[in-house]
Amino acid sequence: MEALALEKKAAMNQELKQRLIQLKKERNAIILAHYYQRDEIQEVADFRGDSFLLAQKAASTDAETIVFCGVHFMGESAKILAPNKTVLIPDERAGCPMADMVNVDGLRKLKEKHPNAKVVTYINSSADVKAETDICCTSANAVKVINAVDADEVIWVPDKNLGHYVQQHTDKKMIIWEGYCNTHDMLTIKDVVEMKALHPDAEFVVHPECRPEVVAMGDFVGSTTAIIDYCKHSSKQKFIVGTEDGTGYQLRLDSPDKEFIFASRFLVCPNMKVNNLKKLVQCLETMQPQIYVPPAVADAARISLERMLQVK
Repeated sequence: MEALALEKKAAMNQELKQRLIQLKKERNAIILAHYYQRDEIQEVADFRGDSFLLAQKAASTDAETIVFCGVHFMGESAKILAPNKTVLIPDERAGCPMADMVNVDGLRKLKEKHPNAKVVTYINSSADVKAETDICCTSANAVKVINAVDADEVIWVPDKNLGHYVQQHTDKKMIIWEGYCNTHDMLTIKDVVEMKALHPDAEFVVHPECRPEVVAMGDFVGSTTAIIDYCKHSSKQKFIVGTEDGTGYQLRLDSPDKEFIFASRFLVCPNMKVNNLKKLVQCLETMQPQIYVPPAVADAARISLERMLQVK
């Protein structure tokens, strides 16, 4: 029975893939998928990447329709950078708890307390918060952005763990918001110690959204893209991975001869996994749900995103 069910699902997925190819042509659409998406989504994407790469693709694509397979703030960023394009998200319930941990009123009060500080906001934030921001960043370019800011004092929003990591690489004073990624923050020292004991020949690669004490254990620390690149070019054959498990798709694709063990079975973002192949096809059929950002908010937020894209 299980074999029959798997065969039926494979046949259904093949039909969905064929329908998707047709719809992409009809809608002049491009599919962007974050590395944390389900394998079935990453497999059919035109571009896979982290927030920074996908923001660049959204800004540069000639396609009329962008389907952003990620969470809501990512779709907002695409719409802000490409205001004349239709931006779809397969499931509008795909939110980000970390983005919800910062609010405009709180940020404005913090800015009043520190009038000489520039606001650097992690891209994992709402359009409203980006509109109150001097410059955005991602985990891939956070250190570069902080050091490029023309101010000695920085308000950092919203991820305290990434903020702690960046603080080790700058002389600037940082006022750090108390947000965090629910998924990365779950990883503990105990998890890593246990996994290292089971796999003593493996290197531990970790995302800076993890807790500082976990990050300190890393043989390599970097963004999702940096982790993928490091593992691809490393002479090591075995890795313990401290980031969301969707990253495994690209890791295995790039390095099929290497072994990847995730540091915890709980490194799964439920919000990223809300999207699936069926919903992806449906959103192109109905052209819903669409991402909308009020023009005034988009105009202000666009400045902070474009400043980020200019940092080399």
